Amino acid sequence: MTEEKYDLTTRVGRFKHFGSVDPIEGTKPTQKEDMKDLQQTKKDFLFAIDHVGINQVKYPVIIDHMQSVGNFSLSTSLTRDEKGINMSRLIESLELHYHNGIELSFESLSSLTESIRTKMKQSAAQVEVKSTWFYDKASPVTQLNGRAHAQIGYTINKDENNEDRKFYMQSDVTTLCPCSKEISEYSAHNQRGTVTVSLDLYDHKDIPKNHKEIVLEIMEANASSQLYPILKRTDEKKVTERAYENPRFVEDILRLIAYDLVELDWVKGFTLICENKESIHQHDAYSQLTYNKAVSYTHLTLPTSDLV
Repeated sequence: MTEEKYDLTTRVGRFKHFGSVDPIEGTKPTQKEDMKDLQQTKKDFLFAIDHVGINQVKYPVIIDHMQSVGNFSLSTSLTRDEKGINMSRLIESLELHYHNGIELSFESLSSLTESIRTKMKQSAAQVEVKSTWFYDKASPVTQLNGRAHAQIGYTINKDENNEDRKFYMQSDVTTLCPCSKEISEYSAHNQRGTVTVSLDLYDHKDIPKNHKEIVLEIMEANASSQLYPILKRTDEKKVTERAYENPRFVEDILRLIAYDLVELDWVKGFTLICENKESIHQHDAYSQLTYNKAVSYTHLTLPTSDLV
């Protein structure tokens, strides 16, 4: 069999030399109006679907006037008599709301969710996004400013009558073991802990503009100590001594955070997770707490101060 020769000085020739072939003369339509739209097939498909869409969508977002990268999940409901959705319309909706990025606020994401719901002609839609929030943080003594960061997330569920809102934050803190402090002649083991807060929010309450700062302050204040982008020697002394003065188990951190969150009138419920990267064990320490005001509030009696 004689091997066909190609002009290797041309790109087409080189492609064919490496196995590319010419396209066939097809018989199927090439114009959109002539193509069959399978997603719009109407018949009984046995079940309705809660969420169908796309995820892992990397897209620019704006957080406090700074651009970051968001990871989006966009979806809608689907009725029993429809085969599927046109997923490209989800990206089209995202593009319509692009203004140097998608602003990560409840108002902006609510508008995006409603746009998806109406464009897709479905009864419900959901937008979920996570991103990295960068914010200014000064060291405790020298007051040197640096860029700190935390992971944040928003979820909006909308149907024709209701809107469900959720907020997520994950940040690292310092934890110092109370048991180690108690039994040791000096010092105590400490480590970096990761706290995750997932909030269910009331749809009829105004969410404060500074909700990120409020949640972050609650997470950091109830740990043994905080993490900072810049620390000089006097700062490091302050941070390590604060940790020694405030030993915390993972259980302690969640209960202290929960107390502060219950007092926020715009928070309906929450799930908290604290995980310590143990410095002297081969395992991690882990704790989780879930609370819903509608279920638990009548059974919870928070202590009040007798101090004047």
